[in-house]
Amino acid sequence: MIKIHFTFDKTKKAQELKKKIFAKYKNYSPQKANFIVVGGGDGYMLSSLKKYVNFHKPFYGINCGAYGFLMNNLSKEALEKKIIFAKKIYIKPLIIKAKTNNFKKTILAINEVSLFRQSRQTASLKLKIGNKEILKKLIGDGILVATPAGSTAYNLSVQGPIMSLDSKKLAVTPISPFRPRRWKGKIVSNKQKIKIINLDPVKRPIAAVADNIEIRNIRSVEVEICKKTMFCLLYDKKRSLIKKISLEQKIQNLFYYF
Repeated sequence: MIKIHFTFDKTKKAQELKKKIFAKYKNYSPQKANFIVVGGGDGYMLSSLKKYVNFHKPFYGINCGAYGFLMNNLSKEALEKKIIFAKKIYIKPLIIKAKTNNFKKTILAINEVSLFRQSRQTASLKLKIGNKEILKKLIGDGILVATPAGSTAYNLSVQGPIMSLDSKKLAVTPISPFRPRRWKGKIVSNKQKIKIINLDPVKRPIAAVADNIEIRNIRSVEVEICKKTMFCLLYDKKRSLIKKISLEQKIQNLFYYF
């Protein structure tokens, strides 16, 4: 028997879906459910993945947002049938250890962690990958580290590479670099630990944003794949995350050549 825990965003579209769903289905607790269904957009899915991480249940998203890259389309087909025949995609998040002026904090990011300048002053950053110093000083608006699942999100918007889900890679992409101006970033093994250091935290403060969680006044962050956590996402055959990423890769290549 399929037991589902439903969670819905507060948007009008998601709340309308909630009424329809609850008229037909029972809402089990996360502990008793064997699936978690998320009604909302990509941002709400990211929040829900982190909220229910300790329950270790598969997630099925129904898009009530805009693009819905992580979601499935709403349809009249029976939800139980869609879940049973859904394709399973497994993704590992980033674990970020952030150090600020006043405290240390550890958080997860499924798509990416972005470091931005926090004032009118450009950011001044040092980049280390493993034991190797890659950049002594990057001056610009910031830098981000993206997972394959997140490589088509903000990473793509700042001209970062799209990576397949099975690539076992991470993208390190600059945000509006001023010096070195032509540095395009780096694709690294997901076994590597990445460290980004703020060279001037007093004059040039920066903030770190892990998906939708912001931490200000960053002195340094350490980023690596979280080995202990893995999310299972369920997709309709025609909406597979692998297919979505592959399509974005083709579009990127088309624009590259033209």
